[in-house]
Amino acid sequence: MDILRRPSVPECRGHKRFLITAVLLVLLMSCKDNFGNVQTIGISENEPIGVAEQIHLKYTDSGRIKAILVSPKMLDYSNREFAFSEFPEGIVLDLFDEDHNKSVVVADYAINYDKTNLIDLQGNVRIATHNKDTLFAEQLYYDQDKEWLFTNKPVTFKTESDIIHGNIFDSDTKFNNASVLEPTGNITVED
Repeated sequence: MDILRRPSVPECRGHKRFLITAVLLVLLMSCKDNFGNVQTIGISENEPIGVAEQIHLKYTDSGRIKAILVSPKMLDYSNREFAFSEFPEGIVLDLFDEDHNKSVVVADYAINYDKTNLIDLQGNVRIATHNKDTLFAEQLYYDQDKEWLFTNKPVTFKTESDIIHGNIFDSDTKFNNASVLEPTGNITVED
């Protein structure tokens, strides 16, 4: 009969304490830091983490305006492993040199890659400098670190005296070392 007898109240409390302690230990051991996962709830990797509209950004250095960016829309994909910002409705970018001369960059679409500091400009790309040099292209890359422009797509480069068409363009941002490869068009040659 000892087998069928009910345990006394003090014995039940001991079993309950053991059971509660065991459950709490299991719960604590199964917990892990999910803060990163909580932050991304509701954010698809294919969706931007932010959207900005009617952008008018001014970039200054030592109190001097170096650039003004205007765009109807910017999509922020900094939640991606290879972070970037996309301007699906185009940009107008005013750039100012040390002498306050303004050059203007216009494109139907732009994408800025954060890790490489490379900007991909696409669709009716136009760069007009303060000294009246103008470059037209369907696609143009700008390396911000090297301050270098390049493309392997057809371009038209207008200077004060020439209109040069070509299939490859490579230049510094001031067009001091501009190269149009595979050129066609009117080119003035000095004796």
